[in-house]
Amino acid sequence: MTEKCGVVGIAFEDRNAARPLYYGLYALQHRGQESAGIVTHDGFQQHSHVEMGLVGDVFDEDDLESLNGSTGIGHVRYPTAGSVDSCCAQPFSVSFKSGSLGLSHNGNLVNAEEIRDELAGLGHAFTSDGDTEVIAHDLARNLLNEDLIRAVKRTMQRIHGSYSLTIMHDETVMGVRDPQGNRPLCIGELDNGYIIASESAAIDTLDGELVRDVRPGELVVLSEDGSGFDSYQLIEAENTAHCFFEHVYFARPDSRIDGTLVYEARRNLGRKLWEENGVETDVVMPVPDSGRAFASGYADAADETTADGEPRAVEDTGVEFAEGLMKNRYVGRTFIMPTQDERERAVRLKLNPITSTVEGKTVTLIDDSIVRGTTSTQLVSLLKDCGAAEVHMRIGAPPIVAPCYMGIDMATREELIASDKTIPEIGDAIEADSIAYLSPESVAEVLGANRSDLCMGCVSGEYPYDIEGEPTDRDVTRPNIGGQTIQADD
Repeated sequence: MTEKCGVVGIAFEDRNAARPLYYGLYALQHRGQESAGIVTHDGFQQHSHVEMGLVGDVFDEDDLESLNGSTGIGHVRYPTAGSVDSCCAQPFSVSFKSGSLGLSHNGNLVNAEEIRDELAGLGHAFTSDGDTEVIAHDLARNLLNEDLIRAVKRTMQRIHGSYSLTIMHDETVMGVRDPQGNRPLCIGELDNGYIIASESAAIDTLDGELVRDVRPGELVVLSEDGSGFDSYQLIEAENTAHCFFEHVYFARPDSRIDGTLVYEARRNLGRKLWEENGVETDVVMPVPDSGRAFASGYADAADETTADGEPRAVEDTGVEFAEGLMKNRYVGRTFIMPTQDERERAVRLKLNPITSTVEGKTVTLIDDSIVRGTTSTQLVSLLKDCGAAEVHMRIGAPPIVAPCYMGIDMATREELIASDKTIPEIGDAIEADSIAYLSPESVAEVLGANRSDLCMGCVSGEYPYDIEGEPTDRDVTRPNIGGQTIQADD
């Protein structure tokens, strides 16, 4: 899996926004490494710098100096919809009769092609094949006939899918979250300004204070002088569809999403994993770095009770937590390797076992998820080659059985190891002595949510949006595009 995009928007009273936007994007770099961009407005004109590459490579001092203005938005991207080239890099900018527009998008629309075809028939010319440009064109069209708030609402009533947006109309910065709240978005207060960002870690980086999450279906408009923000609840849905994988893998551990600190959520998921599927071994170790918090919680729970759920005797030392795999942080991610042989070699370059931790011992290896199963197979083999007596795999999420259509570049069903194998068959395939996953019910319990308020499409095969050819987990219908015009309410 690759990660999702990151968005940020800032409005200050009396200072340029470019450098704080740059720092905010650095804090969100884990959400996308394909491209980075910033668009600002100085009250007279829009300024833009968008390029392929990492944040630190895209911007230099001269670039930041040229981005004048006290308001702006930024974006880091990896491709989920659209080509892997500069035409789909964001923020997407457009100038039209009613002013200038910049837009950054985290998520994925499932009806983008329908809207694109309709707008193309009305004379709109598109320069990319991404869904972000579709949103920008639709909003620009609505701004010709409506005020800002009603124009945003009309667009929200037409687009269907997951989205968290930062938008800049001239010097006005806004944040929008889709009615199901699938993608994270939060508001922070800075010194003489306000920020909207995908994760609270970006707010922390700027010494700001988290105010709250943007509510599903809410439009937040930052004051142009940085003095505050206005809120408009434009659409309300009966249930949310928060992506549970933000807490499992995608978000930074130090971020707080929908009221929950990600690190603590992962530790508690690890504790639940012990309660459900604990196995008595000599040592428990994480797959770095994503499995670390899970393994820590798992080991803490193992210190308190046995695998049978009985209180552990004082003289029983429990299961030792140890680092058994050393990560080489200068090796690229395995998912970008073009062939299977290269992916397997990259795993060996990236992770090396610590012999003294595993030799002659029974080992529990903790990871957040298994996608194709190739990495897990390699790791089990590495540990056994290093002398581990047994290797038991424990996963801090349910099996991934279906692809994600909401902005995660996940493998196809044919590539997902859990799509056509039982859990014991997966254990056999990766040659582990045993394997167990966390249940969906425990995930919901740890996150303090009903399952009906979470998006768990990748583990259930049922989705919170109307996706062609896929079942839904709720009563939902995509908007009628190209037929009857949908009118915004007052």
